[in-house]
Amino acid sequence: MSEMEYTYAVARIRALEVSLFSQSTIDALMACKTSQAALNLIVEKGWGGMDVPEEADAILAAERSKIWTTIRELGVPMDTFDVLSYPNAFHNLKTAVKESYLSVKRDECYYDNTVPSRDEFREIISQKEFYRLPKNMETAAAEAWETIQHTGDGQLCDVIIDAACLSAVEAAGRESKEEIIRKYAETVVAAANIKIAVRCEKTGKSMDFMKRALVPCGSLDVERLAKAALSGFDAVCDYLSASGYGAAADALRESPSAFECWCDNYLIDMIRPQKYNAFSVGPLVAYVLARENEIKTVGIILSGKENGLSDDSIRERIREMYV
Repeated sequence: MSEMEYTYAVARIRALEVSLFSQSTIDALMACKTSQAALNLIVEKGWGGMDVPEEADAILAAERSKIWTTIRELGVPMDTFDVLSYPNAFHNLKTAVKESYLSVKRDECYYDNTVPSRDEFREIISQKEFYRLPKNMETAAAEAWETIQHTGDGQLCDVIIDAACLSAVEAAGRESKEEIIRKYAETVVAAANIKIAVRCEKTGKSMDFMKRALVPCGSLDVERLAKAALSGFDAVCDYLSASGYGAAADALRESPSAFECWCDNYLIDMIRPQKYNAFSVGPLVAYVLARENEIKTVGIILSGKENGLSDDSIRERIREMYV
């Protein structure tokens, strides 16, 4: 699409951005005494729908579905957004591989609206027709299936598919003409590499294991990151600080939840300039990511209140809003 062809779509998104939750709305949710009161507030804000049960999971799922209904209505090329769906699609691949090995079905473990669909994943894996998968999944699916069938090692199965997912995201970013897709891919892969390195350091994984799990990206030298993980947590933080990720290191030193929060806030900071861009796909991608961040944050608040967490504990997990 040309710049002028994006004008209508961006104008529509600008109107929808007014309905995004601001920090004041998040504060109002936090002020609710119970999870039911918070749930009532989001329903009053228009979340859910006539046919949606007033239950947290149902409402959050409905809001995720609304994101893609809105984007499809804009008439923009949907393949632009493929990279955003990769994490859910590869997760579903992992689920299908493990279902096949265990001979069980767990519908609740699947994400909706992926390509292939849940039933297609199941059929492809059960028939070992890996060629029917997207090219960026085919080899990893076959390797993961063989691995779990012969070793029963679910963790190694996860590593194989997770690495393939990150490689697909990195390739999509590298090949994209859209700046926001390139930045999104770099942000996602870098954050995932940091998480992997920290997890490997804590569990004493080998260099060979980390070489399978880490995926090269522009802002991090994964070999140096892996060597730092072998040397200990402080070495990982020192390497991150020297590589421009000092804020990530600070968050890691604070707590795992603080780091998870940093990852999402870092992404929001990356997309925020799109509020001033009127003639590209950038604002549309930013809107999708902003809505996903908003839904995740509301879910954290609802879950925290349902489980009796303190306000301080919930606030530590709250993400920054786009607006």
